[in-house]
Amino acid sequence: MQECLDEFEANRELVLQPADPKATQRQHDKGKYTARERIELLLDEGSFRELEQFRRHRATGFGLENNRPYTDGVITGWGTVYGRTVFVYAHDFRVFGGALGEAHADKIHKLMDRAIAAGAPLVSLNDGAGARIQEGVTALSGYGGIFRRNTRASGIIPQISVMLGPCAGGAAYSPALTDFVFMVRSTAQMFITGPDVVQSVTGEEISHNGLGGADVHSTTSGVAQFAYDDEESCLEDVRYLLSMLPPNNRELPPREDAEDDSERRTDSLRELVPVDGNRPYDVRGVVGEIADENDFFEVSAGWATNVVCAFARMDGETVGVIANQPQSLAGVLDINASEKAARFVQFCDAFNIPLVTLVDVPGFLPGVDQEHGGIIRHGAKLLYSYCNATVPRVSVVLRKAYGGAYIVMDSHSIGADVTLAWPTNEIAVMGAEGAANVIFRKEIAAADDPEEVRQQRIKEYRAELMHPYYAAERGLVDDVIDPGETRMAIIRSLEMLRAKDAELPSRKHGNQPQ
Repeated sequence: MQECLDEFEANRELVLQPADPKATQRQHDKGKYTARERIELLLDEGSFRELEQFRRHRATGFGLENNRPYTDGVITGWGTVYGRTVFVYAHDFRVFGGALGEAHADKIHKLMDRAIAAGAPLVSLNDGAGARIQEGVTALSGYGGIFRRNTRASGIIPQISVMLGPCAGGAAYSPALTDFVFMVRSTAQMFITGPDVVQSVTGEEISHNGLGGADVHSTTSGVAQFAYDDEESCLEDVRYLLSMLPPNNRELPPREDAEDDSERRTDSLRELVPVDGNRPYDVRGVVGEIADENDFFEVSAGWATNVVCAFARMDGETVGVIANQPQSLAGVLDINASEKAARFVQFCDAFNIPLVTLVDVPGFLPGVDQEHGGIIRHGAKLLYSYCNATVPRVSVVLRKAYGGAYIVMDSHSIGADVTLAWPTNEIAVMGAEGAANVIFRKEIAAADDPEEVRQQRIKEYRAELMHPYYAAERGLVDDVIDPGETRMAIIRSLEMLRAKDAELPSRKHGNQPQ
């Protein structure tokens, strides 16, 4: 037995240490942790259980038969985050540059299958050189198996991709299929074709970070939802996000004992949000005020900034908040904002997270670029997502709610369970100025003093069709509330809706607008 144990310890030492003793130092010199160090940062101390640590490839040719390190460049297993099970795999850049081969892919496939079967979140720590070229099409097939399982797991378990190094070519599609993408600046890049190919085809010169770095994907492309300066803060926020999510689609999000009073008034909102609908303000202040202890976790904060999407807790319960942001493009909905909000709504609905919508929207962004870019079909994605959602839905109209954008932002007519409004609300087809110009165009043009008549008609239109109680009188708003009661009104509504049971029609799946 002792001889067996001695051999076991010797082999396990080979598992933990790469063949090249300088590989770890090179990783650290780049400001990067090793795969095992990253897993230790992500999971609770001492909780990691590794799978197939003695796995080796069986490929031959190009010298591979003489280089068969244990793990084959990927570490797989499970552990806990705040005591709850999480599955994780991490590319080990020290072994074959983290490139994916047949054995490498098979380990990931098995882990993903186990995560789906166990109903637990899956986190991938990506730092690899793509497909292992020496193994040819076998490596590409391995990626296909990952993509298929990403799709199968979608809406079943939360999937989080953490980009800590390069991810090029077809490999970039796996993160794109997951729910959230975290990236670390300076070390992580994602692109389909690298700078060299781009230059040879188009003549454009660009750096790796300029083409697919964290800032590009978190502000321009929208591929990444989060960007960080270092791996420690990145992985700490992954842990925080996991703490707010349910393990799978069959369970509710974890509920915490709330220290913040559910009856706490939010009187500061009276001053935070100007009565004048043309004056901007930061809606994140409203989100913070209604959330427990003013704490929330914003998603895609740097992309499509005219809408805010965030996770928060209200009375200890996780909720998803969608809010128009008057500080950016006056809070209008455009192509990117519609995409961002639609995907967030879909995620929350898939994982039983109630939706809270804060409405202050002047409409959809006009313009040739928006129309030619497909604002109709992109806006329809947000509309489809809300109409399809069966979780508890509460909406609050803070100020403006005009036209089609009002309908799309979870109005009563598309299925919001509880619709509230502040006394400052203006719910209408369009603003009073535009409406008067259309309805009274001939009268204004024929008047001796067109401007005086125009202002008079604007005042009349606002008094008749845009007063704060017009929608409430017609049953399109359930209640008009004091801004100071916003937090308690939402919490009481969600408490009433906790046992909501809504079923969709029997079908294979809908055909969501593309």
